[in-house]
This record gives sequence, structure tokens and C-alpha cells, in this order.
Amino acid sequence: MSTLPCLPASPHHYPLTRLTALSLSGPDHLSYLQGQVTCDVAALPVGGQTLGGHCDPKGKLWASFRLLRQPERLLMLLEQDLLTRQLPELKKYAIFAKLTIAPLSELPLWGLAGAGSDAWIAEQWGLHDTGLIEDGMACRLAADRWLLAGLAVDHSLPAAPEADWWGLEILAGLPHLSAIHQGEYIPQMINLQALGGISFHKGCYTGQEIVARAKYRGANNRALYCLQGQASQPVSPGDALELALEDGHWKRTGLVLDVWQQGTDLLLSAVLPQDLAPSARLRLKQDEQSQLTLRSLPYSLG
Repeated sequence: MSTLPCLPASPHHYPLTRLTALSLSGPDHLSYLQGQVTCDVAALPVGGQTLGGHCDPKGKLWASFRLLRQPERLLMLLEQDLLTRQLPELKKYAIFAKLTIAPLSELPLWGLAGAGSDAWIAEQWGLHDTGLIEDGMACRLAADRWLLAGLAVDHSLPAAPEADWWGLEILAGLPHLSAIHQGEYIPQMINLQALGGISFHKGCYTGQEIVARAKYRGANNRALYCLQGQASQPVSPGDALELALEDGHWKRTGLVLDVWQQGTDLLLSAVLPQDLAPSARLRLKQDEQSQLTLRSLPYSLG
């Protein structure tokens, strides 16, 4: 039986070295970002968080991110390797607005997970959901799973492998783009509409016409899925997946988005056709002996 990442029996801290933060501050920081991304920035309360996407004019994603609102700034948390292409695009029109967009590579970012983590946060700061804390924010992602920004790691908590954190993200159906995926997917292909990361009422933003067409005209036939199985070789984001056909042949069907791997045990997220049967059999193109099956997502695609 495959071994999958699971919540520890007590609160553990996880390094999040893949993530980085961008700070947006200044008089126009809210209105500027409102016109750039899929989520409703203006409606986000101080101390709140949301997922979102930053698109090119064709509606293809430069980045997916988690947005945190602090009293004087916004924090955009995203994969580090997206910045080379994404940051210049985000800054493209900033010269016409009063704001500062700055990378915060030294901002502490870490995960907290394990039975009792909700109680630990409540004891430390009196929070039962996402909110402001001293020097930063605590973001509740699920029961007993939190992301902390701006606060030094509490080393009194035992450490857990970072890879397991990303495995928990995959099981939660949360998308994490890598640089190899930039310009490939519209937001609905990574389920942002099901995760509260797209507002269809906020007005115009870059790529908005394409994103709206995908919703109202059914112009999207792909979605993010979670798969579990076995592989004998290392797997990486961008690796190709194949679908078993009834005639015994295999058809290329999508690409790996993110991966957790321990020995031969494998868990991954991938963008695949929406009409896949729950019983579909898949494999990695470079590993013909690999076996993958679909897992149920913890939410409805809507």
C-alpha cells in the first residue's frame, strides 16, 4: 500500500523554501493590484487572505499566489522561480501609480501542521481563523494546518520535511505553478474558480475577457486533478502523462504540475481533461511501468 503524507500527531513546523513574498504598498497598492489579478483585492479585509492568479492578456497565468492583506500593504506569496518572468509583468504599469512593489526574500515563511495546531495558534494569539499576529499573519488553510508569514520559526516545535508540506497541498487540491508552466494555463485549468481565487463581478483586469469567456461560454475543458500511484524513476513538474485507451494504446493527456515522491510512492497534481472517468488509468510517459489513478478532490469544481 502506498504511503502518503499525513498530518503529524502533534504540531510541527515546515520550512517553505519554495515560496517567496512580494510586498505592494503605497497609496494606490489596492487599486493597482485590483486591475491586475483575478481575485477581488478591494473586497479583501485587513487580516484576510485569498488565492488568486496573475494573467497575461490572453488569460494565461504568469503566477498563482496566495494574497494576504496587512494594514499598510499586501503580501503576495508565490513560487520563487516564477519571479523572473512574473515580476516585470506585475510592475509594467506601476510607473503610472503611486505604489512600491518589492521582493521580500528575507520574510520568514513557514508552515504549521499536526493535530493540535489550531489549539496552538489559539493559545499563542487567540486566533481561530486567518488573522493578524505580531509582525505578520497566520493563515488557516485547513483544520490543524496554517501558513505563517513574517514571524520567525518557533523552534520549540519539532521540524517536519518540507516535501511533506507540498504533499499535503497536493492532497488539498491546491495549485502551485512552476516556471515551466507559465503561459500554459488559464485560471480555471488549475481550479482557481473552485477555490475562491476568481471574482466574476469585480470588473476589468488583465486577461479578464478570456477568463469570463471560459466561465460563461464553456471555453475550458481542463482541470487540476490529484493522482496517486507508483513510479520507478524521479518525477518532476512538466513531465508528460499518458492515458490508457480501450484499444490498449496510450494517449498523451497532460503534464505534472506538482509532485510528492517517497521511494516508489507517488502523489502528484496535473492539469487533465475534465471528462476523465474516475476509473481512468494513467502513467508517466518516461516510465511505462508507472501506474497512476485519480483521487477525489476535497471540493467541487462547480
